Amino acid sequence: MIRSLAYLGVATPAHDEWTTFGPEVLGLQTAEPGPDGAVRLKMDEAVWRLSVHPGEKKDLAYIGWSVADRADADEVARALAGAGVEAREGDAETAKERAAEGFLWFTDPFGFRHELSWGRSVVPASFRPGRPLTGFKTGEQGMGHVVLLVPSLEKADAFFAGVLGFRLSDHIFDGQINARFYHINGRHHSLAVAEAPITALQHMMLEVTSMDDVGQCLDECQRRGVAITRQLGRHSNDRMTSFYMLSPADFHIEYGYGGIAVEDPWVPKTYDRISIWGHQHTEDPVPPGLVIRGPEGE
Repeated sequence: MIRSLAYLGVATPAHDEWTTFGPEVLGLQTAEPGPDGAVRLKMDEAVWRLSVHPGEKKDLAYIGWSVADRADADEVARALAGAGVEAREGDAETAKERAAEGFLWFTDPFGFRHELSWGRSVVPASFRPGRPLTGFKTGEQGMGHVVLLVPSLEKADAFFAGVLGFRLSDHIFDGQINARFYHINGRHHSLAVAEAPITALQHMMLEVTSMDDVGQCLDECQRRGVAITRQLGRHSNDRMTSFYMLSPADFHIEYGYGGIAVEDPWVPKTYDRISIWGHQHTEDPVPPGLVIRGPEGE
């Protein structure tokens, strides 16, 4: 029933930095700010895709998923109820902020807030990139993907696959990284979860429609001193050619091109390495991402 990754909301004391980082580095378009001063960013015809809220602490505020209509949202809610998770009605004011007809929200077993939205507003031919680029790959595949760090991969699989119906694309285990990748449409994965002693948003991925866009973003990062956390490389599972940067909110952003599409029936594979080539970590210590809770639940 869940169709795509629709939007993402984060909070950070450095939200003002996104007024330049979003358009000038990522190539996103600045949209109308939120009522709390949130920096909202467009990447296609949707009114906005990423909302960066002002906050005293860094936090993953919500992950928005699209469903076709209220009936589909209610069907997901019934599956959640069967697992002992309550899906709550989003109020009208917040639905307006999300540019949606309505939404239900729930908290997963790790404390992340998810929203099931329907009827989000779009404005045809409205995207104007913040710097020259060919565009972003969205449409039915949604805004990209998110990778979450969680303390139990089995618990995550039971919830995301067993309850929400995400379909396994593949599994990577290289002795250090133990991660599962899930699709809900033609994108190789809209969600991945990796086992770690912390709970965090590790990264968000944006896919552009030209390899030149990737190279130009890399040049822009180097000119501005944006931290590159993984160098240019190509992943073994989704074949994405990409690099990773550290955002002003302390989660990583993968910026890539050329990810493969999945078509059901799909046979999941297991890979023993994350990349075919490249993607080396920088020499500096690499932050784990936007940490929600540490090993002691702090």
